[in-house]
Amino acid sequence: MKALVFGADGFEDVELIYPYHRLKEEGITTYVASIQKGPIKGEHGYQIEADIAFKDVDPADYDILVIAGGRGPEKMRLNNHSLEIAKYFFKENKPVAAICHGPQVLVSAGVIKGRKATCWPGIRDDIIAAGAHYEDKEVVIDGNFVSSRSPADLHAFGREMIKLLK
Repeated sequence: MKALVFGADGFEDVELIYPYHRLKEEGITTYVASIQKGPIKGEHGYQIEADIAFKDVDPADYDILVIAGGRGPEKMRLNNHSLEIAKYFFKENKPVAAICHGPQVLVSAGVIKGRKATCWPGIRDDIIAAGAHYEDKEVVIDGNFVSSRSPADLHAFGREMIKLLK
């Protein structure tokens, strides 16, 4: 089993690092994808290596997509390759987990309409305008899609993310 974790400079450190390691704890081979291969830096200074650039990803090779929050999604949503990956996961009904600002990528990919979701309060209106059914809860599950609001919700996010794979 293989996981793809989206990140870009400005990611919320724990929202990328926690799911990355939680997936690895389950024995899942986990890759970080970004705008380009190489180091990316979190909001609080943590640095991680992006294993692969979005343009080089074949989404058929992965079993789950995780989108970290923070300021990274503002950059990722402008990358057509990241949007195509997100579209593929929704079209194929593969598991997707997005936290905090992560749903911004899904808004730009046009895949959140009609789905139940939560997010960071500052982008609530964006996901509502994109047609999502917003719920202010620590975790919202809608079929193959799980979303959470913030680092405070990581315990529920991680639990439900793993359930998607079982």
